[in-house]
This record gives sequence, C-alpha cells and structure tokens, in this order.
Amino acid sequence: MDINELRNEIDAIDDQLVKLFCQRMNIAAKVADFKREHNMPILVPARERQILADVAEKAGEEMGNYTRVLYSMLFELSRSYQSKRNMVLSSLHEQIKASIEATPKLFPQTPMVACQGVEGAYSQIACEKIFKSPIIMYFKNFEAVFTAIEQGLCQYGILPIENSTAGSVNKVYDLMIKHNFSIVRTFRLKVDHNLLVNKGTKLEDIKTVYSHEQAISQCSGFLNTLSGVKIIPVENTAVAAQMVAQSGRTDCAALSSRSCAELYGLQNLAASVQDKGNNHTRFICISKNLEIYPGSDKTSIMMVLPHRPGSLYRVLARLYTLGINVTKLESRPIPEREFEFMFYFDLDTSIYSEEFVQLMCELDDLSEEFKYLGSYSEVI
Repeated sequence: MDINELRNEIDAIDDQLVKLFCQRMNIAAKVADFKREHNMPILVPARERQILADVAEKAGEEMGNYTRVLYSMLFELSRSYQSKRNMVLSSLHEQIKASIEATPKLFPQTPMVACQGVEGAYSQIACEKIFKSPIIMYFKNFEAVFTAIEQGLCQYGILPIENSTAGSVNKVYDLMIKHNFSIVRTFRLKVDHNLLVNKGTKLEDIKTVYSHEQAISQCSGFLNTLSGVKIIPVENTAVAAQMVAQSGRTDCAALSSRSCAELYGLQNLAASVQDKGNNHTRFICISKNLEIYPGSDKTSIMMVLPHRPGSLYRVLARLYTLGINVTKLESRPIPEREFEFMFYFDLDTSIYSEEFVQLMCELDDLSEEFKYLGSYSEVI
C-alpha cells in the first residue's frame, strides 16, 4: 500500500467524521433549546467527567489520553455553539455598548495625565506620543498613578506594562488587582538607554550606576563590562539622571534616555547600551471611566480561574473556538490567597465582531472572577 492509498483511506474516514460531527452539533443545538426552555445550565461537569472516562476506556490504553483531549475540545465546541444559541446579552455588553456611544469620536488632545518619575522619563515620552499637548503631573511610584486616576486628580495615567527584553513589569500587574481602571490606548516606545555622566567623567572613573531595575536588566551585558561598579536601582531612569546631575560627582552615572542628557546638562558617555537594538517598552494609558474609541481592535481582561486541572485550558479552548488570538498571557499570585493566581489576557478582537460579543457573554461561566479592562487600539 502506498502513501496515496493511505491518504484516501483517511479522506474517507474524514468524510464520515464531518457528517457525524455536524450531526452531533445539531443534536447539541436541540439540547441547548431544551436547557433554555427548562432554565438549565449549559455546563454539567459530572456528565462531562463521566463521558471522558467512558471514551478513554473504550479507546484503550494507547489512545485513551488522545481521545480524552479530542472530546474535551468537542465539549468546548458544543458549549460555545449552545451558548451562542442561548445567548442573552450580559449587563457588561450593554455597558460596553453605552460606552461606545458615549465616548467622543476624537481621542483627547490636551488632558491632565499622570506619569511616574520626573521630567525626561520614558513615561513622559510615551505620553507625548499618545496625546498632542498633554498637561503632565509626575508621581513618585506606579501606585500613585493609579490613585491619581481613581481620585479624579488626573484624567489619564501612563504606565509601562512590558518590555521586549526584560519582560513584564510585575509591579504594575500586581497593582492591577488592587485598583479600578480601564485601558483606553497602548503605545510601543523604542527605548534607547544611554550612560549619562557629569562633564569630565571618564568611563574608568565610574564607581556607581543608577537606573530603574528594568533598564538595569535590559543593559546587563554592558554593565558586566564595567568592573568594580556598584549598580543601584532607583524608581525611574529620569530620576537617576536627575540624581547624577544634582550630585555633581564624577564617579557616578545614570542609565537613562537621550533626552535626559540635554534636560539635565549631562554628557552621553555611551549611547544605546541596551543588550538588544530592538528594545521596546509597551505602555498602557488608563482612565477611571470606561472609554472605547473608534478603531478599538484589542481587548484586555483578567480572571481568577478555579484551582483545578483544565481551568486554563477551557478558557484557551473557548478563545480558540471563537478564533480570537491571545497576544499576551500573564499570571500573578493573588495576595493572601494561597496558590491562587490572577490571569491577564490581551486579545486581538474587534469590539464590533460577533466573536467579541459572544466572549463577553460567556466569560462569567468560565471563571470564578472576571474583570473587563477595556478595548482599545495600539499606537506604534
């Protein structure tokens, strides 16, 4: 038997599988109608467990696990189809629709914006890329930015969320659990770190380098070439430049942006010292109220999932079923809840798509807790 004959056999089996699959889904639709009429839940965990055990046993030892995975996906497809037929628009969906209608069509030009750090910070640079002429207020730490938004002191806040070299900014993700906010836009900023010193300082004179911990991580290769130098993390790269300038010392340096050299009268002793040339930081722009501007094609959510096998798989399988791409998945421990995690998802999906509407109506059933963080577009 040659390969073509084997493929013909597979094609014949696939023809049968397709017919049986459609037949199964049609019956699932009737089940959905029955459940709707009798006010029954779509998910019946005990029945699914029993079916999975039965099909695995029927398949035998070698194919048991494969069959279990196949049927797990079939269950997700069936639930998704049943949910679509029985879909009742959730209060969240109504809130999203109201926000789309209430949000101005033009993105704000001159709002009051909260940024962490001091003048010259990368957050400021990102802010001025997002807004035409923002009025910027500076705060010492990330939590103060969240608080400024919640208390109405500023209309928007700018926060770094991840870097292409150093990864996620965990402090910001942890603060997301504590605070109420919405994401209205994101921006990817090309980041170049420079070794800034007071004039007259030579490379061999440097004994101390100041910078933010993320910048230090992004420049680890360069820093390893400096022997006997102490690396001290500070709250912001611009703060590091300000400290060096105010000290007047010729034995210290800052890893900071090029703009900070001119701003604080420093000399750029070594330019672009980050490990990777393609070094980008993604910033989120947050607001107190839900605002959804035209063109929003990305969505962020966070959820607490049941602490049992398959919980995350169910969410990912449902997203796969709906054809929604996950561009970011992050997990962070929930304070005071042992071995429980908050999961953050960034999704590629337009707010105007049927898949988005269906997802918003199904997420409560997939998680113990769920929060919609907003839909937005990303500026590059």
